[in-house]
Amino acid sequence: MEGSDEDEPVGASSASQSDQHMTTTSRHHFGNSRDFGDSFSITIIESMKEEYGLFVWPCSVVLAEYVWQQRSRFLGASVVELGAGTSLPGLVAAKVGSDVTLTDNAIRLEVLDNMRRVSDLNELKCELNEVLGLTWGLWDAAVFNLKPKIVLGADVLYDANAFDDLFATVAFLLQSIPGSVFITTYHNRSGHHLIEFLMVKWGLKCVKLLDGFSFMPSNKASGLSGNIQLAEIVLNCESVK
Repeated sequence: MEGSDEDEPVGASSASQSDQHMTTTSRHHFGNSRDFGDSFSITIIESMKEEYGLFVWPCSVVLAEYVWQQRSRFLGASVVELGAGTSLPGLVAAKVGSDVTLTDNAIRLEVLDNMRRVSDLNELKCELNEVLGLTWGLWDAAVFNLKPKIVLGADVLYDANAFDDLFATVAFLLQSIPGSVFITTYHNRSGHHLIEFLMVKWGLKCVKLLDGFSFMPSNKASGLSGNIQLAEIVLNCESVK
């Protein structure tokens, strides 16, 4: 795994041969000796079975590093991670003192189960409300209980067919607390005109745009590739009025 230390595969001995798929763990470090007691590592269980999508993608590494560097901002904040997958950014937020709810598509039971396993592995108590099946654009009862100050999303802008539902969900969540923000990392692909159109449609605006490599430590940046950007998006109060 790029940018992380790989351990031996886990769970292979208990898996049946017919359902066996390669599983590995990757360890991601935050802080250094100068940070004294603040530094820590997050261990992620990754599946090589492609349809599960349980990989730590570069956008996730970049967003997790941003959370670490902005940790004072996350202390005590209510955080929701959308499309969390392996959940690295959300887990870092939990480690630095956020009240985190990890979410992914409600039908992706394998992913949701892995999120619970990873929370336990990193000694983050996993209550039922901390891992939630949330399908963008669908308004289940549990969604109405979410009151995030910060919404995270790593590489959630990859499928143009899902952009409208994503921004509808983001706009809904940002309305719960004044001053809340959506922080996302994404590969600079085509589709920006659609993104800009949908942000206007759902009353959103970008207030910060960074090159994802501009704040990455060199030892982490060297293991990543792509044109990654980080954006902070908020409700456009003028549009809401």
